[in-house]
Amino acid sequence: MDEVLEFFKKVKTYFLATVDGEQPEIRPFGTICKYQDKLYIQTGKVKDCYKQMEANPRISICGFDGETGTWVRVDAIAEMNDDYDAVDAMLNEYPHLRKMYAPGDGNSVIVALTQATARICSFTAEERVIRF
Repeated sequence: MDEVLEFFKKVKTYFLATVDGEQPEIRPFGTICKYQDKLYIQTGKVKDCYKQMEANPRISICGFDGETGTWVRVDAIAEMNDDYDAVDAMLNEYPHLRKMYAPGDGNSVIVALTQATARICSFTAEERVIRF
């Protein structure tokens, strides 16, 4: 799990895929942190991606490191957490988001990546799988 966290922190931007009915939806994201031994991403409850994850919690995220030619794909179940301390932990790592989000504001939520399978891939090495 820590290797996956370090990878997404390094690349800074990854892409989150959700499903809207039968249509896949994908968008860039840039938050990730470890809290109470789980990896979390962050969003707002007013956003479509939150509503899509509520309707269908199966998600995927993918990031690419152009320097190393490595990419990581994670398939997971999204588990919502709007606990004050959990949201505060995420915002402590991304303080610039405090202009838009605050713990307990009714909008901020972090999303645990549960039942996760990460695939670490490159053009030059065999795929490695990490489950967490």
